Amino acid sequence: MFPIRDRAPTKGFPIITILIILVNVYFFVAELLAPDPDLFILKYALIPQLINFSDIPTLTPFLTAQFLHAGFLHIASNMWFFWIFGDNVEARMGKIPFLIFYLFSGTVGFFVQYLFLSNSEIPMIGASGAVAGVLGAYLVFFPRARVDVLVPFFPLFFTLALPASTMLFYWFFIQLFSGVATIVAETSSVGGIAYWAHIGGFGTGYLIAHLFSSPRPKRQTSFF
Repeated sequence: MFPIRDRAPTKGFPIITILIILVNVYFFVAELLAPDPDLFILKYALIPQLINFSDIPTLTPFLTAQFLHAGFLHIASNMWFFWIFGDNVEARMGKIPFLIFYLFSGTVGFFVQYLFLSNSEIPMIGASGAVAGVLGAYLVFFPRARVDVLVPFFPLFFTLALPASTMLFYWFFIQLFSGVATIVAETSSVGGIAYWAHIGGFGTGYLIAHLFSSPRPKRQTSFF
C-alpha cells in the first residue's frame, strides 16, 4: 500500500516540513553535482565501524547522514511520506519541537540500526528513520484519520480510503517482519534497506507523541 494523501485537516502553514524537504533536496543535488559523489557520501554518511562514542566528532554522522539519499526513488519516497504525514504532526507539536523531534527520531533510528552492524564498513544514509518517527507520531495523534492508499493488484491498481491506524500498523509490521528476517538471515539489511532504522524511528515517534497527548492536569480553583 502506498499513501496518496491523508484527509486530516492541517492547521497553519507547515513551514518546518517544507524547510526539511528543501534541505533534503539541496543536499541531494549537492551530492549529485559533487566532483566525487562517493567521497561526498563517505564524508557525511554514518559508517558504523568509524563510530567512537568517546570521540564526539565521529558522532555527527548520526545527524548529517539523515540528509543524504541513495537515489531519486529513495529521496522521492521518503519526502512523499513526510509531506503527507509531516504537516499534521508539525501542527500538533509546534514548529521547533517538531524539528527537534524529527532529528531525534532519525538519530535514534540510526542508532538502533547501528546496534545490529556496529562493525560494518557500509555507509548508512537516508531520512527514513526520521520519517518513520513522524509516522509513529501520526498514529498516536490521528489514528482515525482517513488515508487514501494505492493498492497494486497486477496488472491493475486501485485506491482505498483506510484509517491511518490500519495503514500505519500494516507498514510497521512489514518493517518488523523484514527486520526480524534480516536477523534470521544474519544480514544487516535486505536490498539495502535498513529496516531496524525504520523500526527504531517509528517506535521513538510513537513514544514521544504520547508525551504531547498526555492530558494536562486541571487547575484547581478555590472559591472564597
